[in-house]
Amino acid sequence: MNIIVGAYAAPNANIAIIVSRFNNFINESLLSGALDVLEHQGLVKETNIIVVRCPGAYELPLLAQQLAKEGCYDAIIALGSVIRGGTPHFEYVAGECNKGLAKIALEYQIPIAFGVLTVDSIEQAIERAGAKMGNKGSEAALSALEMINVLAELES
Repeated sequence: MNIIVGAYAAPNANIAIIVSRFNNFINESLLSGALDVLEHQGLVKETNIIVVRCPGAYELPLLAQQLAKEGCYDAIIALGSVIRGGTPHFEYVAGECNKGLAKIALEYQIPIAFGVLTVDSIEQAIERAGAKMGNKGSEAALSALEMINVLAELES
């Protein structure tokens, strides 16, 4: 039996991180977590990482598509937070963001790590951006690194 498991080190990887500005204080914590993992566990050079900001989570798929189309990134990490309110807006934004990013990953065959929080409250967002539930930005970075290496193994 052959078992393929991706490593986390990817020192030569080129990685794009796209970050929503809406709920910025949450998203900055996600970004810090992702950068920490990329630089310390992934050994990715700072010069091989680009951070691109956009207004909100709804805009993340378009940004991801443009970066994927360029063909110079090994993975994209999408970071943001959508917090449920009293209207259906949450479902529209969270759903379209998720579907859009998944479609682009398949269309361009590039790992897109989903580090977009979809939560019911600001407290849940804080918990998942570095408090007691860990940092989902860090987890997204680990996912991106692992997928880069798994795909490389499958291609070899």
